[in-house]
Amino acid sequence: MPDNTAEEFKAQGNAALGAGRISEAIEHYSAAIRTDGANHVYYSNRSAAYLKQGNAAKALEDADSCLGLNPGFAKGYSRRGAALHALKRYNDSVSAFEEGLLQFPSDAGLTAGLTSVKKEKENPYGINRPSAAPSGGSNPMAGLFGPDMMAKLALDPKTRPYLNDPEFMTKIQTLQRDPNQLTTMLGDPRIMEVFQVMIGASGMDMRSSEDMDTEDEPPVATPVPTKKEPEPEPEPEEDMTPEEKEIYQEKKAQEKKINEQKRASVEAKVKGNELYKAKQFEDALAAYDEAIALDPTNMTFLSNKAAVYFTTKQYDECIAVCAQAVEVGKENRAPFEDRAKALTRSAKAHQKKKDLAGAIEMCQQAQLESYDKATERLLKTLELEKRKSDNIAYQDDDLAEAAKQRGNTHFRNKVWGDAVKEYEEAVKRAPKNAPIRNNLSAALCKVMDFNGAKREIEKALDLDPKYVKAWARKGDIEVLMKENHKAMDSYRKGLELDPTNATCKEGLRKVTAMVNYGQANMTEEEKKERAEHGLADPEIQAILQDPVMRQVLNDMSENPSAGQKAMSDPGMRAKLEKLIAAGVLQTG
Repeated sequence: MPDNTAEEFKAQGNAALGAGRISEAIEHYSAAIRTDGANHVYYSNRSAAYLKQGNAAKALEDADSCLGLNPGFAKGYSRRGAALHALKRYNDSVSAFEEGLLQFPSDAGLTAGLTSVKKEKENPYGINRPSAAPSGGSNPMAGLFGPDMMAKLALDPKTRPYLNDPEFMTKIQTLQRDPNQLTTMLGDPRIMEVFQVMIGASGMDMRSSEDMDTEDEPPVATPVPTKKEPEPEPEPEEDMTPEEKEIYQEKKAQEKKINEQKRASVEAKVKGNELYKAKQFEDALAAYDEAIALDPTNMTFLSNKAAVYFTTKQYDECIAVCAQAVEVGKENRAPFEDRAKALTRSAKAHQKKKDLAGAIEMCQQAQLESYDKATERLLKTLELEKRKSDNIAYQDDDLAEAAKQRGNTHFRNKVWGDAVKEYEEAVKRAPKNAPIRNNLSAALCKVMDFNGAKREIEKALDLDPKYVKAWARKGDIEVLMKENHKAMDSYRKGLELDPTNATCKEGLRKVTAMVNYGQANMTEEEKKERAEHGLADPEIQAILQDPVMRQVLNDMSENPSAGQKAMSDPGMRAKLEKLIAAGVLQTG
């Protein structure tokens, strides 16, 4: 059965992980997932393995998949919080643990994880404060029994059950006060295990195969004996003066209040998310405002509020709240990715307002915070939109005419470079003006830029296909480029529009004479060079690939009189004339 096979893969993964073969364990868990991808436990186990391997990003993906399949699985929140902790995304890690504790307030793993991430958030560089020893001198083992000791013991599957034993807890408290007592307690196997855990622990990813989930459903919560939760630091109240005790109690009360407020803020955020999904936007805003009031240090609440404003098309408000979110994020060391997301949302709001410059600036700032491919695509789209917008704003028919007249003056004075410059300015001001492009084409011919001249005249004809003067100009350029067959077509198209046009008539006469003269007076080397130039033309290539034309050419090579019959067909005659004009077909 598939389920049995998946369970076997999971068991093999657990065994491999227990033996320290992490890569092998991951392979087995992956096989279990491929066999039964609907089982959240397999994702949870693979998340733990990835975290132990040091791949926190993959661990986070699997933790999210686990919770997606079963949001009521306590260990899924532990996995997510641990992965975020390893990624140094402290605010998100705290939120994950707190979200889990909302559903499972007595879960030791969630409580220990939350304590650990908060401690590291407050002291990210791991500067330990050694516990005081009653006797003089320093003990090199003192650092092992510091404030995070209880969290590490709660996370280890072997030592976690010991925390419910009052006798064991008494020994642990004695070690915290005086680490020198360790040698007197090593006869207790449990103390030896504690010593090994503290020596070998490496934070949130110290899990063995015994910590793997073995149930297909979330385990039923077992009653936890009422006991005082471990504090981040020892509480030597017996050594305090009355004034110090009062200050200490006030501090603890304040910390408790802050923790309660943060828990309530997460509840408000979850409520806001549900209201947002239900499109109850006003109520969602109220919920997010409540979360912000309870915990003003969390930029996520502000980002969610900005999302509501964006959805309701209140773009100014969205931009303002995004800016506030980024500031809060910087002040509280929020992940760079979260700050980048807020800036990207602000960019989209600017885009909706048609403020493309502002949108581009926000995207650039987002990329500086955390590079993202989607944001990069948005940035390129915005830059393209802005160029188009700037070009449209630059257009002005009156200024285009003024630039054209300045270009005409330079052209008459044979100052070709300045003429090109002015005509190009006129084109920018009026890009759909065909006569201006015709003038620019003429100026480019004077500076020997025939490719540029042809490009501009073809654009002029795209704008006005009936512009006879442009057809004549195109023919002249094609003659200069030794494309006689194309020049003949251009002059003929001009004459179709205006049979009396003198420029087209004269151009067609000259190019016909050039073709005939070339046939009679060119050397074989010149004829070969001309034919090679013609064969490079795609139009000529298409004619030669026509099966009918190839048959006609074969007939003409065997019987020259067959050419007269072919010339009687107007379509075939036009093609033959192009081949002759291009120098590909030799006559005479």
